[in-house]
Amino acid sequence: MDNWDSDFLDLVEEAHLTFGGNSDGEIAFGALKGFLDVRYGARDGSTCAEFSWEGHEENDPACGRGWVMIGTAGKLVGHGDDSGFVCERG
Repeated sequence: MDNWDSDFLDLVEEAHLTFGGNSDGEIAFGALKGFLDVRYGARDGSTCAEFSWEGHEENDPACGRGWVMIGTAGKLVGHGDDSGFVCERG
């Protein structure tokens, strides 16, 4: 992620962005944990997933939005609220 280092990302559990089923998933990093509402489509001619999420950060309600698309070497490249990010398959 652009705005945080790896020590912060894995603060509570291993940071992850997981897509499951047709329209749901999970996001976790730092002290944030949330559940995704996902819509699949296209962005700049490439397949993408756009999502909103709701959850908690340090016990406070939190929410946001983001998107991902398949980048080079099969990694997911995206942006969520205030930060760009790259995900590798775990």
